[in-house]
Amino acid sequence: MNIKHLIVALAAASAGFAHAGNSLNLANYKVSATYALDVLGGTTAGQISGLEASAVSYARDRGSLFYVGDEGTGVVEISLTGQVLGKMAFDWTGTGSTKHDTEGLAYLGGGVLAVSEERLQDVYKFSFVNGGSAALKNNFVSIANDKVGNNGIEGLSYDARNGGSFITVKQQTPQNVLAGNLSFAAATGNPPSTSGDGSTPPGGGVAQMSSLFDPTLMGLSTLSDVQTLSSVDALAGTSAADHLLVLSLGSRQLVEVNRQGQVLSSFDLSSVLPNNGIEGVTIDEKGTIYLVAEQDQTGSALPGVQSQLIVLSAIAPVPEPSTYGLMALGLGLLGLQARRRRA
Repeated sequence: MNIKHLIVALAAASAGFAHAGNSLNLANYKVSATYALDVLGGTTAGQISGLEASAVSYARDRGSLFYVGDEGTGVVEISLTGQVLGKMAFDWTGTGSTKHDTEGLAYLGGGVLAVSEERLQDVYKFSFVNGGSAALKNNFVSIANDKVGNNGIEGLSYDARNGGSFITVKQQTPQNVLAGNLSFAAATGNPPSTSGDGSTPPGGGVAQMSSLFDPTLMGLSTLSDVQTLSSVDALAGTSAADHLLVLSLGSRQLVEVNRQGQVLSSFDLSSVLPNNGIEGVTIDEKGTIYLVAEQDQTGSALPGVQSQLIVLSAIAPVPEPSTYGLMALGLGLLGLQARRRRA
């Protein structure tokens, strides 16, 4: 490589790297692929439905994705290109849930996941077993112990640093962003007999969650999902590792925010599958973003049209932390070359 090419390469890397320390920069992303997801039997009783994908989570140790639909019938494992790898049913017996509205999903590692039920604002932890059934009441925690109808928990994310913590977002009326710790335990009895969405059974774990910031600062009409950026390798040790991706179905926006609620970058989703409701977001260690959307919502949509997996890729990959050394060496060589020319 001649000196001119070296200068251009180093300048490009330097610009990308300088930005990596303070932001993921969603302006650097584009839609790179979309994949149709299998319906998996639709809403037929006893089958796992992939019709209305509502949450997705990346499993680094498996190199795969998990997603749930808001029918609440179970969880599906898929490849990064949407092929079904496995599925597991949910057993809601004794949870008090009558709608089974699963809207949040987080992968905790080692085959363990946590899924949230919107209306009761409960979170359930279980180990994935392909072909099995998860008895959700055996390992749960109530975030608010309050029935909120169809305006509750819409997103759940896990930050593995410092022993592990969680982020949740509440859709609206009012919006809320909570952060803190969740412990899980079994129910100690049956839920009270109620109408409507049911009630959380006695027992369960302990939620130590508090509001992170005023969600109105983001200017989003609804909150649909949340994803921490702590797992992105290139952001390790930088301030951007603390940032969050927040998805809004109502505003058709994906935004990057810090933990004070300041919007740092955004991606406009208004022209991305505009007839599908995009409700779930996750990210892998390389910074590739995965979104899931419900089926086409227009009246002209064909029966059985699938949910979609949408992949957002960085136009210019963010340099790894090891780039520091290469950058320092390259800039030193440029300085030496400049001094030689002046001599």
